[in-house]
Amino acid sequence: MDTLVYIMNFIKDRNVASITPTSSVGVKRVCDKIDFNRENLIVEYGPGTGVFSRYLLKNMGEESRLILIERNKNFNSILRNKLRDPRVFVVQESAENVLDTLRSYKEEEADYIISGIPFSFLDSDLKHRILYNTHRALKKGGKFLVYQTCFQTNNHLKVHLQKYFPIVHSKYELVNIPPLRIFEAIK
Repeated sequence: MDTLVYIMNFIKDRNVASITPTSSVGVKRVCDKIDFNRENLIVEYGPGTGVFSRYLLKNMGEESRLILIERNKNFNSILRNKLRDPRVFVVQESAENVLDTLRSYKEEEADYIISGIPFSFLDSDLKHRILYNTHRALKKGGKFLVYQTCFQTNNHLKVHLQKYFPIVHSKYELVNIPPLRIFEAIK
């Protein structure tokens, strides 16, 4: 069902990055960088139908919070209907406005920000506004966890991340269709 929803939205919305949701292996690999043993504020850009969101909610503590920033109206509606949890907040907004979103929930900084938005599809100004504001939105030591299909990225995203984050690691996850490149950028 999720794949069909992705395909329909991929056709209509150029901001949708993939025709399929990320596999459970891909989700776990990205989320391996999160310390679920402490209270966290996690922000997710472009959660789609909530594949990562459900994993995060299953693993995070009762005091943790999850803010989902989704531009696509259809995905936003699906998230609001599927994820009825007091720890989750769904916002129809652009990732570049993450600081305003945090302020609207009386939050200052996030511990983790996860993103599957297609950076290679974005114009240069928007890409840099998102990266700049993401860096500002994270606590010191906070992590920006980015996953991109291997078809969307080469070293260009790592170069952009390194302009804002002092530490950037990347690795490939081949057990996903399509394969992923995962970036861990640490403030």
